[in-house]
Amino acid sequence: MLAKLNTVFPLRYSAFGLCIAGFFISLVPVAVMGAGWLVNLLFLFLVVVGTRDLLQSKHAILRNYPVIGHMRFLLEFIRPEMRQYFLEDDNTQTPFSRAQRSLVYQRAKGEADKRPFGTQLDVAADGYEWINHSVAPTRIGTHDFRVTIGAGRAQPYAASVFNISAMSFGALSANAILALNQGAKRGGFAHDTGEGSISVHHRVHGGDLIWEVASGYFGCRNADGSFNADKFAENARDPQVKLIELKLSQGAKPGHGGMLPGPKVTPEIAMARGVPVGVDCVSPASHSAFATPIEMMQFIEKLRTLSGGKPTGFKLCIGHPWEWFAMVKAMLQTGITPDFIVVDGAEGGTGAAPLEFTDHVGAPLQEGLLLVHNTLMGVGLREQIKIGCAGKVVSAFDMARVMALGADWCNSARGFMFALGCIQAQSCHTGNCPTGVTTQDAVRQQALHVPTKAERVHQFHQETLKALQEIVQAAGLMHPQDISAHHIVRRVNENEVRLLANLVPQVASGSLLDDRLAEQHNVFKLYWPLAQAASFALQKQ
Repeated sequence: MLAKLNTVFPLRYSAFGLCIAGFFISLVPVAVMGAGWLVNLLFLFLVVVGTRDLLQSKHAILRNYPVIGHMRFLLEFIRPEMRQYFLEDDNTQTPFSRAQRSLVYQRAKGEADKRPFGTQLDVAADGYEWINHSVAPTRIGTHDFRVTIGAGRAQPYAASVFNISAMSFGALSANAILALNQGAKRGGFAHDTGEGSISVHHRVHGGDLIWEVASGYFGCRNADGSFNADKFAENARDPQVKLIELKLSQGAKPGHGGMLPGPKVTPEIAMARGVPVGVDCVSPASHSAFATPIEMMQFIEKLRTLSGGKPTGFKLCIGHPWEWFAMVKAMLQTGITPDFIVVDGAEGGTGAAPLEFTDHVGAPLQEGLLLVHNTLMGVGLREQIKIGCAGKVVSAFDMARVMALGADWCNSARGFMFALGCIQAQSCHTGNCPTGVTTQDAVRQQALHVPTKAERVHQFHQETLKALQEIVQAAGLMHPQDISAHHIVRRVNENEVRLLANLVPQVASGSLLDDRLAEQHNVFKLYWPLAQAASFALQKQ
């Protein structure tokens, strides 16, 4: 009974409903005694406000929570003045602090992102970082920085250095997918489909897609869950698909499969993934199409051929170093190389993951990115393979820092979710997202007005790249790829700062092939000799 009532008149409209009831009830004393008209006018005002909330398209919160939703904006308005009364830790460089969320909101809305009274960070704190500037700054003609992926292939792709990270339809609502892709189309940047495959909503606006193919082979699977080459080729050859990304693992829960319960497998989701409606949709923890590093490289080559020569690579969160080394040895043995590798840091997020996986499984982005970059340098493959990265990358400085560590481009998930209006209510897994971003509830997601949010996605991308342009110019450089670990400085204690170049390993090209690198760094000394192209397991001594 309650469920049926909630469908007709959602409980989140209760405050608005009470205002309507109050208005009519307060008419009684006005009509009978000529008194209480002030109360009646107050309820009338609230009814008008609630009606306006339902009809406006700017704020999803107000569309889903008419009248009472204004409380959030009131608190947001007064928060800076009340900050001293709350235990907030904005004086840190913790990823996704309130200051960083505010930065995304400002850029997405086209508001000024300038700050008075100087830095709010503790520049004397351990871990504080900055980029050195030049007394001879440059002038760059555009903020549209690009990197070519798959140079020499049949269909190379000039990708933006800032793109939308993997988020599936099913995890995100239809309106969220529509807004992200429309924003990507306007800005000329890429939208990763996530492992949920390509839905009808990805195709509406025609924005560039990175098709992520994971262990469930959604969109290219047989009934038993195995890979189907014909279905893959049909989707992969769509001109809208620019890159093919084989997903090995994700930072939020590496080495862990997943399941979308049957009741959540709607006809739309079933069509996109190629699974039955209403049946549990399982993502295995590992792939069935290959079992060894050599087979993995052969599968990558197969995907590239089936796609018509589109750049093909893989995504992973670094775990056992010998498994990564085995992949590299397979590249050397087979002569097959991916066109790109996306390193997903363990600090990355998802709608729901086991707590221990979120906090303690997988390598953080810095360590994973360094290992991938240095290994490829050591075997002389770095120039052939581009590296993307993801893991709480939001600001222009975040981008500059990971590029200094070896990344060619960056992906962001939560940054673009904030641009859509996400307020981190942390109800992604419940279906009750207050802003319509992570829900399949048809009424809730209608609150997310696609044209408005698409423009915010576009603006966030543009303003972030403009900020990156200013940083690059200030450093006296011409492109973000010119940023190196020699440009970034970190405070290591109260009285000492070090260049990032002196804190992280620097590798000469080809140095792993002649054992120079193995002599310098223990991880290579210990595990490179034990890695084998024929197996992900350690070679027995």
